[in-house]
Amino acid sequence: GSVASLDEVELPGMDPKDIDISLTNDVLTIKGEKKQEKEEKDENYHLIERSYGSFTRSVRLPSQVQSDKINATFKNGVLKVTLPKTEEAKKKEIKIKVE
Repeated sequence: GSVASLDEVELPGMDPKDIDISLTNDVLTIKGEKKQEKEEKDENYHLIERSYGSFTRSVRLPSQVQSDKINATFKNGVLKVTLPKTEEAKKKEIKIKVE
């Protein structure tokens, strides 16, 4: 195919603005920080729970990826990164005839 797709990364509870994707020397890095706050109120008490967590995931990309056309979408807690292959990579596909 003409597109390589990075595995979908599940990031439940994440906000898209807390996710950072960068590409440096053919290494795609996904960073994120989860900030979650839960608040409960009652006549007798007031409870606020906060949970934080950060992660980093780096993947070395094949050199046949068009780095200027990488696209990322975030929907329903799932991050999907699409990596279009270069024309050179598409030409390398070889069909083998089985007899």
